Amino acid sequence: MENLARNVSQPAPDGGRRFRDFFLARQPILDRNQDLYAYELLFRAAGTGDANVTNDLSATASVIAHAAELGMGNVIGTSLGFINVDAAVLMSDFIQFLPRHHVVLEILETVEVTEELVARVEELGRAGYTFALDDVVADSANVEKLLPLAAIIKVDIGELTPGELTQLSGKFKRAGKKLLAEKVESHAQFRQCLELGFDYFQGYYFARPTILAGRRLTPSQIAIMQLMAQLASDAELSKIEQSIKQDASLGLSLLRLANAPSGGVTERIESLGQALKVLGRQQIQRWLQILLYAECDKSRTAASPLLALAACRGRLLELMAEKIRPGDRNMACIAFTVGMMSLMDALFGLPLEEILKQLAVADPVRDALLARAGMYGDMLNLAECIEQIDSARPQLAPLLQKLGLSAEQLYALQLEAFEWSDAISTPVAA
Repeated sequence: MENLARNVSQPAPDGGRRFRDFFLARQPILDRNQDLYAYELLFRAAGTGDANVTNDLSATASVIAHAAELGMGNVIGTSLGFINVDAAVLMSDFIQFLPRHHVVLEILETVEVTEELVARVEELGRAGYTFALDDVVADSANVEKLLPLAAIIKVDIGELTPGELTQLSGKFKRAGKKLLAEKVESHAQFRQCLELGFDYFQGYYFARPTILAGRRLTPSQIAIMQLMAQLASDAELSKIEQSIKQDASLGLSLLRLANAPSGGVTERIESLGQALKVLGRQQIQRWLQILLYAECDKSRTAASPLLALAACRGRLLELMAEKIRPGDRNMACIAFTVGMMSLMDALFGLPLEEILKQLAVADPVRDALLARAGMYGDMLNLAECIEQIDSARPQLAPLLQKLGLSAEQLYALQLEAFEWSDAISTPVAA
């Protein structure tokens, strides 16, 4: 343990950058209303083979030791951050780099629970840290020893039968614990866990499309998508203005955006024509894409986490494009659009092919969205692999090599994308 602490506390010969030789992922955790509650932060060594727990935990320790440089707020925004810890990390001093009121420490199921470890968890609990037990699938001796000290129990629902899940969740609820269902991959599983009293949910069920027979886009959604098609076909601003005038709510939303303090305008903008000229095509395109997700929030779908995820993908792809081909704004704009549009099937409950019939998108965009083909498809594939890092990690290094990016560059781009997407998760036009 002393060696581990010494290794992560000393700077590397290359100026302290060696610790970034890992992949970073954040996976959303939602509450019972499907609103964002927290992110689990995963730090995985940048090897291409099978998961190496020792290397993974060394990466986590490195991140903790360099927390000030990492900028935890850039990764999780105002949400909580769940972080895996083992015995070595728990017993170390550098764990106190983590902001105690903004993280939940997940004790891995592989940890050997000794009297010394229990005493350390008690000590950290008195200092204000919150604990969760990770990947619980049975009422084991280790679980019993740590149960009084844990506030949250993470249950791996994929490893349990319905009867086992009912029995186990009932026991923990009676003990007064919050329950977090992990590996929730369908709405049916989400509903089952809701009925059993689970408090939190982790998994990409909210981003997986549930195709609804007879589902149609609302008039507002159609209007937004028609405007997006006009922008994609490079229509004149005067024609875009006429289209916006046909929907009063869109016009008001555009004027609010143009007059927002962050816009930097010195005089109030009163006309749609002025607003369009001030904002420019790129900002208008982003405004429309974000509005689509905000529109769906009115029906209380999982639009809020979808917006955060789609915005993060869009910004990450845009930043990748800027890094791969500096100065090519057209490529960066297309990359942003691919990322934002990649979750529209989940948003609307419609096949992506159906949605694209209503949009005059360019062939590279269509190929990326439907077949993950071309450079944009590779960038989208990389973003999706990062989101599901444990199952897709072997693909990461080949994709990075294909795109000419390093793990360290990806890390820096991710931080910027996280910060930007967190800032706009509440739509500016709301």
